[in-house]
Amino acid sequence: MARRRQPEEHVNHERWLVSYADFITLLFAFFVVMYSISSINEGKYKVISQALVGVFSDVDRSLKPIPIGDERPVTVKPAEPLIKDLDQTDAAIGQGAKDPLKSIADDISAAFGDLISSNQMTVRGNELWVEIELNSSLLFGSGDAMPSDMAFNIIDKVSKILKPFDNPVHVEGFTDDQPIRTAQYPTNWELSSARSASIVRMMAMDGVNPSRLASVGYGEFQPVANNATAEGRARNRRVVLVVSRNLDVRRSLTGTGTANATPDAALKRAGTQTAPPPIKQAVRENAVKSPAPAL
Repeated sequence: MARRRQPEEHVNHERWLVSYADFITLLFAFFVVMYSISSINEGKYKVISQALVGVFSDVDRSLKPIPIGDERPVTVKPAEPLIKDLDQTDAAIGQGAKDPLKSIADDISAAFGDLISSNQMTVRGNELWVEIELNSSLLFGSGDAMPSDMAFNIIDKVSKILKPFDNPVHVEGFTDDQPIRTAQYPTNWELSSARSASIVRMMAMDGVNPSRLASVGYGEFQPVANNATAEGRARNRRVVLVVSRNLDVRRSLTGTGTANATPDAALKRAGTQTAPPPIKQAVRENAVKSPAPAL
């Protein structure tokens, strides 16, 4: 009896489609990854580029030989105060051509008329200090202390105005009462401090003398509005740049925060008996009338 022939298996000529589909999927994933890493945050890029430029352009650091053995310690002279405690008194200001605090307030109001008219920035002052208050949404993302691109533009313009003067400057950070519990910012204390320190660092990068600068974070504990509403919480999330008359005034303000400070109390804590002549407050109406370039 003849042996039965086995039926021949049909050859699948479309198996190449499986490999082709896998290849197309991998190629798509590759281009998605390339696109995601090509979207550069200008703020982060500027921070990194400034750091690299500082490292590679520092002649002393690059040319200094690596020490071998014991070296004698170098005696460093402490930095001198920028403005002595009682230098800017009535007589000293009377001899000057123009009060530096008034000049700063006027220049800031003229440069940021658009932000002031939209209630995103407030400039106010008295005979002892000038406050430049900014909404945190202009400078940072929600729950973050990494400066936005707009933050670099704003702080760069502010730094150019403050750079010619010697007045002490400190930056205050505030938040609302909504809790934050992340690995980087366990509480609002860390978030507010990190935001104020970021502004100080940007100002130092823009050429403002670092010995003039200080940062402080108050968290949610100095609100200026009711945290029960969204509008109130938005007002409480703020950063305030404070330009002081002298070092004594700055020490007095950082002890209480400008939200709770008055000129009379600051003078008493600073140990100054007489106040300098008052400067006019930088009001929004004046800032709106003066033309200001858009950011």
